[in-house]
This record gives sequence, structure tokens and C-alpha cells, in this order.
Amino acid sequence: MQLSEEQLLRFRGDGFLVFPGLFSKAEVAVLRAETARLASIEADSVIRERTGAVRSIFRVHEDDGATRSVAFRALVRTPRVLAPTRQALGTGEVYVYHTKINTKPAIEGTVWMWHQDYGSWQRDGCPRPDMATFAVMLTDSVEMNGALYVLPGSHSRGRIEPYYDESTSYKFWAVPKQEIISVLQQSEKPVPIVGPAGTAVLFHCNLLHASGHNLSAEDRWHIYISFNACANAPQFGPTSRPDWVVSRNTKPLPLEDDAGVLKAA
Repeated sequence: MQLSEEQLLRFRGDGFLVFPGLFSKAEVAVLRAETARLASIEADSVIRERTGAVRSIFRVHEDDGATRSVAFRALVRTPRVLAPTRQALGTGEVYVYHTKINTKPAIEGTVWMWHQDYGSWQRDGCPRPDMATFAVMLTDSVEMNGALYVLPGSHSRGRIEPYYDESTSYKFWAVPKQEIISVLQQSEKPVPIVGPAGTAVLFHCNLLHASGHNLSAEDRWHIYISFNACANAPQFGPTSRPDWVVSRNTKPLPLEDDAGVLKAA
């Protein structure tokens, strides 16, 4: 899949692109079955809420490790995912910085505060914001079940110095309250990324985004594939975050079979 010039201009201006119906019901079914299997694993890369419910499953794209998955390995290499990401980042050499499945269980699924991914990734040692995330909805996404919200054009502000939010089960770097209130007051309205399972969105690493509590009776599952330009890989040392959140595999990712997910069933 190739982005048109109009899509590239929209990505540069808005900081995100939505792809309705990018993956079929059959492909989503394979990925959902894998998510259910992975959720039963006990490992550092499986983050749970205080209730024990799964919040996030990391590192599902590799050949090794507790959360390895043939289907998700195939997903990150499909031309539908990899080709537009290469175009958006302006390079043919990208690798997966990390993958995570955010599951937001019914009623219990909690918030992700407003943040920029590069708020954390610069701290990991990535020198430039040559990074983007490709998310695929594995369940129908509606505002009621904690949809992802993005703030159009907010990536053009550059990186906002974050604070370390410890209010949820997965602690991470978020935008300070007064700063995000000011930005929201000056910006156009946030956009919810909603649609049936198989919908996808590609967004820039400085785009402000967040998601709310899942108030519905159904789980909300998204897979987030975060990419980095190979030339932008950080230097690793004793204080680097673990491999399941900052991948040590920085080799260029090849385009593979667009039917790979179905073949992994």
C-alpha cells in the first residue's frame, strides 16, 4: 500500500492518518485469538491492572520471548503497515521500536493520560522524532469503550517536557496538567479514532494522544506498532529500559507477505 501525495501532506499537517477497514474480519479474528492466548501468559512483558486484568502485552512481534507470536510478527511486516510507515518517516529502513497490545478490559480498563510518545523515546536516547506508531483496532472502537483520542496538528509544537505519571498500573511519561489544559484550550477539538475492528491509524511520535476509561460491557483491544528509523536508534547501556519496551533488534524490517496474518492461523 502506497500513500498518495495528498495523504502525505495530511500526515505532515495533522500528524495522523486513519485507514478504515484496512484489515479483514478474518485477519482480525486471527489476531484476536492470539491476543486471548497471550493474555494468559505470566511475564514481565504482560502488564496487569491492580485487579489482575491485563492492561498491556508487549513484544509480540519477534521470533523469541514469552510473548512471541507468529501472527503479530507477520502483521508488522505486511505492506499495508510497513510501506506507508516508511513513506511517512521518509526512509526505507525502519525497525520496530516496540509492540504493545492495550486490552482495556470491560469496566476495569483505565485511562492513558495525554502524552507524546517521543516524551519517553527521547529519554531512551533517540536523537530525533523520526518515529511513528501504526495502531490496528482488534475490536470495534467507540467513545464509550475508551477510544483513542488525538489532537490534530499538535505534533508541530515539538516535544513537551513530560512528568512521570505513577497513577496507573503502567507508569509512564505524560504531559503536565496545566500544560495540556493550555494546549487543549488553544487547539481544535480532539478527534476520537473510532470505527469497526480492522480500522487502523498511523500517527507521529509528537502527536498528543490519550484514551479514557472503558465504561462499556466489552473489552477494547488495540495493537500499537511503534516504528523508528534505523538511523535514529538509541545507544544502549546499563540504564536502558528492557528489550520488551525498547527493542535491541534495530535491523531494517523487510516487507513480507500481505497475507501473512491469515497464513499464521
